[in-house]
Order: sequence, then C-alpha cells, then structure tokens
Amino acid sequence: MIDVNTFIGAYPWRQLPGTEPSDLLAAMDRAGIAEAWVSHLPSLFWKDPSAGNAALFELATRERRLHGVSAIHPGLPHWEEDMVEARARRAVAVRCDPGLLGLSPVGAETIALLRRAGELRLPVLSAVRLEDGRGRHPLDAAPELPAWAVRAWLRSSPLTRVVITHADRGFIEEVHWGSTPEEAARVWWDLSWIWGPPEDDLRHLLAAIGAGRFLFGSGQPLRIPEVPSARLDLLDLSAEDRAAITRRNALALIGQ
Repeated sequence: MIDVNTFIGAYPWRQLPGTEPSDLLAAMDRAGIAEAWVSHLPSLFWKDPSAGNAALFELATRERRLHGVSAIHPGLPHWEEDMVEARARRAVAVRCDPGLLGLSPVGAETIALLRRAGELRLPVLSAVRLEDGRGRHPLDAAPELPAWAVRAWLRSSPLTRVVITHADRGFIEEVHWGSTPEEAARVWWDLSWIWGPPEDDLRHLLAAIGAGRFLFGSGQPLRIPEVPSARLDLLDLSAEDRAAITRRNALALIGQ
C-alpha cells in the first residue's frame, strides 16, 4: 500500500506521539504500508517552509520508502524556484494550504501556483482541515478549504491535478457533482476523513464515483494509521478496486 497523507515533525497546537521518521516507518510496518508520501508538519505553519522541504529531500534520499511532498508558499519571492527544485528532487507532489498561509484560496498567488504545478506535471496536495472544531486549539483560527475553491482550482488550468485530504462525503460530492466530468477526473481524495459504518459514506462514494478517484491516506500521526485499512476491510471490494485505491491510483498520478 501507498499512504499519500503522512507527516513528520511537531504540531504547534498539541503534543503528538510518533512524529519522528522512525516512528512513521514503524507505524507503516504495523499497518502493512509499503511507501508513504510525507509532509513536514511544522513547516505548514512557518512563514517560509523551505527549511522543512530541505529536511524532506534529505529524508527521501535516506529512506527509499518515504517520498517528500514539498510545501510551497506562493506569496513569497522565488516560490517558482522552489517548485522547480521540488521537481528536480523528485518530490511526488507539492502542497499548498491557503488557510494556514493566510492566503485567499482563489487569490492570484494560489491560482498561479496551481497553474505552474500543472505545467511541471506536479500534483498539488491540500487539506480541507487538519483537525475539526472539537480538537482545535482556540488560537487555531485557520479557515477550512471550501469546496467551491477546489472547483475553481480545477477550472484554473486543464493541466491542474489536485489531491484533497481530510475531506468528508459532503465536500467530495459538492466538488465532484459540481464539476464537469473532465474537471472531476483531475481530483483525487484520500480516505482519512471518510466515514465507514454505520454512516457508510465510503461505500456510497465508491459506488457513486468509482474507485479511480480515491487514494489510501491515513493522516498519521494526526490520525490512527490502521483506520483506512479497517474501513476498506468492511467493504466487499473487488481485488482490482482495492489495489487501485491502495496503490495503483497513486502510482498513475505520479506517472509510474
């Protein structure tokens, strides 16, 4: 399996266990995860995330199972150079979380990043939220990514491809059914926030949209890594659909 939604590093709002690379690898072994796309959690909150990207590049060189997702701040000078470096250093994607960066999700800076990423054939990863309102610190005032913004991202360029993590059923349906078929074919969703039984949101979405739009993602260490596998185990999936969700879709997204 490939987990497209993992983090290393400290979280500013509370103490988390399992934030070191060795912890991530151990959790992957327990959950049967072969490879992971990794974001540097603290740099999502820094004014300049480039130092976190450097740590990811070094980690990916040392640990072949881990693949970096470079955080890019399109409001800073030289952000395009950071994207070119991410491509040269074999990052699997770049990420931009406008709410954490204090940017408009459809502002000129964000749209410019999406278009440039498309030109470089880099998927853009973004989270709807990292925690819901029940777990947030009072000082954590970053707005969630709205569904209408993702629809605007898909319209920004025919080359733009996005991976949205931590989205629930309502969000996914609003984007999917509010987009053209061509646009909907350029967005992928991870499993970290999609409920299984008794709501059965995951079963409904797979039946309505198809397995080709979904990726295995846990959100660890912010979330429990074994949960996505358990949700899949509760479904009567074909071997082909399960393989698509857990591995093949991620490989196709990065051209492998």
